[in-house]
Amino acid sequence: MKKKYLIIIIWLVCIVSQNHGFGFQAAGSFEHPVIDSSLTWNQALIKKSGLAAPDDIVKDQVLLTVLYYSFDDKIHQGQIIIHKELAADIKMIFALALKEKFPFQSVIPVSQFDWDDNKSMKANNTSGFNYRNAAGSKSLSQHAFGRAVDINPFLNPYIKNNISLPLGSQYKPGKPGTLSHNSPLVKAFLNLGWIWGGNWKTIKDYQHFQKPRAK
Repeated sequence: MKKKYLIIIIWLVCIVSQNHGFGFQAAGSFEHPVIDSSLTWNQALIKKSGLAAPDDIVKDQVLLTVLYYSFDDKIHQGQIIIHKELAADIKMIFALALKEKFPFQSVIPVSQFDWDDNKSMKANNTSGFNYRNAAGSKSLSQHAFGRAVDINPFLNPYIKNNISLPLGSQYKPGKPGTLSHNSPLVKAFLNLGWIWGGNWKTIKDYQHFQKPRAK
């Protein structure tokens, strides 16, 4: 009998908690986002062996914590490393993405992928700073200066000679998370003075946006 009353009391407490906003809330809201990344600046910019970024480049990088919809239709928290001069632009882009409910798979610093761009791309991860050369080049990428962003790279691949990278990726404009000339995010980047790889002629880099330092 006591057990029966205890069950009823617990049930009533749960009902009251739901009606009055008490108790635990499932992750995935603005107040309680799903945490994809919650690093310190030092953790996010841990140096890799062999190709460590110069200190004068590293000190210009800021770690932004951002909110976004992911493909589970929940609010997630991620982080992106970007040059301090471009922080305001990136905040505007993520604010627009929230408004448009544009989904990101994840937004996690590439340090968590051992600074391996291929690993990050295969995971469809959105990222900024990564001290590396441009694809197929011996010259540094704008990512090496924190002046470039790659968005949902598995959905917005790099295409050259009909080969898509990352391997297995396909570009299907109109699919959630993809970027095209009509995308609000693309238009916003261009209005802010960024260059979109989807507009390039010899190759297409639909994931890629960059804003080099003005000469």
